[in-house]
Parts: sequence; C-alpha cells; structure tokens
Amino acid sequence: MRAVRYHDYGSADVLQVDEVDRPTPDHDEVLVEMRAASVNRVDVMFRSGQYGELPLPSIPGGDGAGVVAAVGEDVEAFEPGDRVFASGMDRAEGGTFAEYAAIPAEKLARLPEDVSWTAGGAIGNVGATAWMALENLAGIQAGDRVLIHGGSGGVGHAAVQIAAHSGAEVITTAGSEEARARLQELGATVAFDYESDSLAEDILAATDGAGVDTVLDHRLEEYLDLDLSVVTDGGTVISTMGHIPETNGRPLYNKEVTIQPLKMDNHPTRRPVLERLARLMRQDVLAPVVADTYAFEDTARAHHEILAGGYVGKLVVTP
Repeated sequence: MRAVRYHDYGSADVLQVDEVDRPTPDHDEVLVEMRAASVNRVDVMFRSGQYGELPLPSIPGGDGAGVVAAVGEDVEAFEPGDRVFASGMDRAEGGTFAEYAAIPAEKLARLPEDVSWTAGGAIGNVGATAWMALENLAGIQAGDRVLIHGGSGGVGHAAVQIAAHSGAEVITTAGSEEARARLQELGATVAFDYESDSLAEDILAATDGAGVDTVLDHRLEEYLDLDLSVVTDGGTVISTMGHIPETNGRPLYNKEVTIQPLKMDNHPTRRPVLERLARLMRQDVLAPVVADTYAFEDTARAHHEILAGGYVGKLVVTP
C-alpha cells in the first residue's frame, strides 16, 4: 500500500510517499481503508522532532475516516463495510496518512451516511478536544459566556459550534474579517480581531462588563494575563497547550480562577465522545469545515499551509 512517511526529523521536505506492507489488525483493532485524514499541528511537531522521538520511519496522522476492511478477533462493534471515523491514534504504532491503517476499536465510531469522507476525516481530534474541554471539563450550560481563542482553527471552529449548540454566548477571535464573519455564521455571538490592542476591553464590553465564565485557550503563554482580566470570579481557563506559564498570581487568587489543562493523551478511549460528535453531525449541529484537500504527494505543502494559517477549519489529505 502507499503511505506518507518521514525517515528523518526535519522540515516538511522529509515527507515522502512510500510503498509499505498493509498492516494486520491486532485482536482489538480494526483495519480501515482510509478515505481522508486531517493535518494537525501536532503532526508538524512530531515530524520536526519537537515532540520527542518516534520509531522511524513514521507515518503521520492521528485521525481520519474510511471503510472497515477487516476486524480483529475480539472486535464486536464493527464489521467490514462500516463507515467509521477515528481520533487519538498513537503515532508510535502508525498513523492515518496511508491507504490502510490498523486502529484500536476504542478510537473509532460510525460515521453518519450523510457526512462526507473529508468532513469525517477532519473532525476526529479537534472535535474530541473541543467536546472534552467544553462539555466534560467546563460543563458549559445555556446562558454561559464562553471565550474561544482562535475560532478559525480546527479546535476553535468545532468549539464555536458545540458551545453555541449548548446555548452559550460565544465570543471568539480570528485574524481576518472574512474568518470572523464565517465564525458568526457558525454560531459565534461576536468575533474580534485577536491582534487588537483593545481586545480585553472589547470582550468586557460585549458582556456588559461581566466577563466570561469559561475561556478555551490554545496559546496560554500569550493570553493568560488577558484571560485572567476577562474571566469572571470562579471562572475556568482551559488550556490545550503543553504547560501552564508563570503569571501574576494575584488576579488568579483574588478571582478564584481555575486553570485547567487538557491533555488528550490522558483520554485514550475516544468512542463515547466520537459517538456524540456523530450525533451532532447527524443533527446538522456540527459541520466540520474543510478549507482544502491534498493528495498524498502534496502533504508537505499541507504542512506548510497549516503553519501559515489564514483559513477557517481543517486541511485534509486523501489517498
């Protein structure tokens, strides 16, 4: 089969298309004929060696969608021919940028028939992250005020839709007028320019001075002080980045704010959250936005584009 691999760490130029053996599913795995897989920033970090070393050569890709080709002897939830989508692949065991991938059954759910392969391939990791942050950790409810930094990104655009469906007042940020308008179409109450010098004041004005109950932040080093200035007393700041930066502890203490890290590797069983995402997609509540698709041979270009940004949603690779 064909697969995208890198044999050394480095720039996107290390990515190449190889002929490799088709994997054999273990007793608890499902062999999926991949139809689409998404490009995530963590793939870039793995490829460049920033996330530690993996066995080389390595196939990138932590989520995707496809058709079940075979199942392991202990798998009862799926059968050949099922449409499925995945989240949370262990890169050390092989990724989804391949014609076939052996995926643990607990990391799969059925993909609704009316959801495209590219949409299903795009939503796994980012949708699971958004759901875990907003529903499991924050427990957002109707009427809550939620600030979502970087709403045009993968996690951000999913989080905007999930929060809006929960009845929250959604405040988000993006870099262009076009992106901000698109996010309001997806359910944001208001979208601000994240480069604005008056961002904190704008957020407070949008909430009549009350501030927000929950913040979802993927760049905590840059925005923690702002987050603490706009979050309500007893509010929550959820960080999807790797560590909690140092800050002036007085606002944190005075307002009794909780800073909650979210590390998705601590949540290996993904089927329950994927099934919730599938239900939202069936209800047309969650609509993954695919900004562009790339052939295997163009994966390096996709890696360049994810760093450049300037789009809403996800980039997807197809065999």
